[in-house]
Amino acid sequence: MKKFLLPLLFLFLFILESLFVQYSPAEMFGRNRIIAPHFLFAALLFLTIYVGKKQGIIYGAIFGLLFDIVYIEIIGIYLFLYPFVCYLISKIMHIMQTNFLIAFIVSLFGIALLEVGVYEMDHLIHVTNLDFKSFINLRFYPTLILNAIFLVIAGYPFKRLFEKHAEAQRSE
Repeated sequence: MKKFLLPLLFLFLFILESLFVQYSPAEMFGRNRIIAPHFLFAALLFLTIYVGKKQGIIYGAIFGLLFDIVYIEIIGIYLFLYPFVCYLISKIMHIMQTNFLIAFIVSLFGIALLEVGVYEMDHLIHVTNLDFKSFINLRFYPTLILNAIFLVIAGYPFKRLFEKHAEAQRSE
């Protein structure tokens, strides 16, 4: 049963993102703001920080592909960016302490990297016509605020869950 706990958690967060977008008020952050919940990705970053690089990259690739298949017309953007950012975060965490505040800041940095990476890929292949300044004001800041609020609420439970998971893996 414990082997299915992480995939079920990530699947729940995947569905929660969709439900959040569907049922959140349109003017939560003001007129014409675009918010992108990255609850699943935040959990993947905490998994990478507290469990390990290998699991973070594997789950990142699986759920990045699932995200691309379900939500994006172009397969490959999230399939590439989820594991890549997880890898970068694992390298950053090799030189930093692993405590909640650092994990929170590094996770927000990872979400920021993901957002900028997706924007740049979309801009490169002409999926979006937003200039960078508009992107920062309309999507980047509201997305970071929303995900920071989510991390404040769910970060500590993620930390505890993933520490227990890492301990269970070491004892096997």
